[in-house]
Amino acid sequence: MPEFVKVARTDEVAPGQAKLVEAGGKEIALFNVSGAFHAIDNNCTHVGGPLCEGELAGTEVTCPWHGATFDVTSGAVLGPPAGAPVSRYNVRIEGADVEVLVAADGRVKCLEIDVSGWPLCASAAPFLSGCVNRR
Repeated sequence: MPEFVKVARTDEVAPGQAKLVEAGGKEIALFNVSGAFHAIDNNCTHVGGPLCEGELAGTEVTCPWHGATFDVTSGAVLGPPAGAPVSRYNVRIEGADVEVLVAADGRVKCLEIDVSGWPLCASAAPFLSGCVNRR
């Protein structure tokens, strides 16, 4: 049965900021967008840049390495050079704790994404394996 695991406290991530957290052995970028917390894979699907270090503008984060942009609320790619989305994780707030949903086996529980028909480059494959359930 999946369960939520504490990854941070709400006062550790100011609005408009991000923090690198870990859950289930995965590096996750945790964002505070005007008091709402969102979690996505930390690794850009282009060549693995650290999204937690990117510039956050509203709900859009820009990878600091090559400028790919992602929606932190969905993981969707908003701009190149990334060609595939990052995984998005369910987040909840319990008191002052920020929690991420983790599967019973300890792995991070994420959304299922249909990538059929997407032109995925070889560099994205390592970042899509493991958590994203490809159909």
